Amino acid sequence: MGLLYAMHWPFRQYESARGIRRSPLHDRLAAAGAVLGELAGWERPNWYATRGQEPVYEYSYGEQNWQPNLQAECGAVRRSVGLFDQTSFAKLSVQGPDALAVLDRVSANAIDVEPGHGVYTQWLNDRGGIESDLTVHRLADDDLLVVTAAAGQRRDWTWLERASRGRDVHLSDVTDDWAVLGVMGPNARRLLRPLTDTDLGHELFPFGAIRPVSLAGTEALALRMSYVGELGWELYVRAGDAAALYDSIVAAGPDHELVHAGYHAMNALRLESGYRHWGHDITDEDTPLEAGLGFAVAWDKPGGFVGREALLAQKGQPLTKRLTQFRLEDPDRLLYHDEPIYRDHDLVGRTSSGLWSQTQARCLAMGYVNHHDGVTADWLDAGVWEIEVAGTRVPATASLRAFFDPRKERVKI
Repeated sequence: MGLLYAMHWPFRQYESARGIRRSPLHDRLAAAGAVLGELAGWERPNWYATRGQEPVYEYSYGEQNWQPNLQAECGAVRRSVGLFDQTSFAKLSVQGPDALAVLDRVSANAIDVEPGHGVYTQWLNDRGGIESDLTVHRLADDDLLVVTAAAGQRRDWTWLERASRGRDVHLSDVTDDWAVLGVMGPNARRLLRPLTDTDLGHELFPFGAIRPVSLAGTEALALRMSYVGELGWELYVRAGDAAALYDSIVAAGPDHELVHAGYHAMNALRLESGYRHWGHDITDEDTPLEAGLGFAVAWDKPGGFVGREALLAQKGQPLTKRLTQFRLEDPDRLLYHDEPIYRDHDLVGRTSSGLWSQTQARCLAMGYVNHHDGVTADWLDAGVWEIEVAGTRVPATASLRAFFDPRKERVKI
């Protein structure tokens, strides 16, 4: 209630009820210039102040005071390598004889992969709507790890718990047991290679693989996955060992142009790469087909999956609603979310997320658009697109493909 009549600034950060959940790296990140934001009780580095810069938000509906920092962090991840603290990701352990069967049933994708591999998937409701967007990693035959968004921790735990009733499964929330360091960028392999005896080459450590590794004497699980569209690893390390691993990576960093990067940069990078964000771009009212995630649906896997019948009814039909990428063509205008989208002067949708793009030098956004005869690439290309910003319609470019690395080649080098 205290903020009900206050100005609703973009990126407004709460000033009370802070410091409830902290990464084991909290003090080190603060010393590196981290400007912290709150999500699901976690204190997380949103951006990093430079030497001599006051580490505070200066709120505005125009260019943020941290936009130059955002550009520098994004540029480093695209050019060299960035270090992210991803500890707040929720981590749920699923073990037991029925662990695979339970996860395969609730997941739209096929989870029955060889141990040492991970799968990107959605959990759906009976209507085909996306209840969660996550990854499942098979550590051993009957030992799997679910990694999901910090904000979905309680929600996804409940969803999983209900699906496991009456089954021989042991569930445990191990979120606080593990810290996660994301090492992302073209130089990620070169930075990590001297720290380990494990072969990090693409053939022996392909995209999606998860392996135990020793890094500078610290034991960890290395997952080759990326939410920023670059070569990289998420390093899962016991909370008590996180500081030692962080120090080793930072010490090796100068030779590879390592830069600390925050969650604002991660958000901008994933928008460039076309990666969806649950709660904004995908929700329980959107299906994988409408969201452009049909590639993650295992239509014919044995036993099917929750929501399959609803998706089958939609499969092969014109998609009258579809998530689309947008680039705002005025570099002086900013997008956040919920801006109206127009095609040939007709209101056809709204944005679901948006942020400044370093590679495009203007704002990018995602948003759902609607057309009764189906949203297709031809229909998008034939229209004149505008997005309304503060009452003014600004020209935009629409695309079903990401504006940066649309073939997703950079994550698999």
